[in-house]
Amino acid sequence: QVQLVESGGGLVQAGGSLRLSCAASGRAFRMGWFRQAPGKERDFVAGISASVDSTAYGDSVKGRFSISRGNAKLVYLQMNSLKPEDTAVYYCAADTAFREGVGIRWEEYHYWGQGTQVTVSS
Repeated sequence: QVQLVESGGGLVQAGGSLRLSCAASGRAFRMGWFRQAPGKERDFVAGISASVDSTAYGDSVKGRFSISRGNAKLVYLQMNSLKPEDTAVYYCAADTAFREGVGIRWEEYHYWGQGTQVTVSS
């Protein structure tokens, strides 16, 4: 069992930045971020491969968000040029089995954090 704890969410004005962090209680391989706005499905935001040599982003965040690893148990999501439509609960996800590539579907992840609220005001 791996527990994931997100931090860094909050309220920010449009055009601002936030950095989310996710700490895992154990070794994690592929990691990713998803988000879910009220009444909408959980969407892929960003993912990073187990070997940390590949990343992937959802179309709506490309060029604005950046995912990185601090170590085997830590992942970050740097969010710049935030827009009101980025408002959502952001979830960290992790896979504790080694797999190639970047996971972009929520079904590929076995562990999830509780989520952190990000609210962008216009």
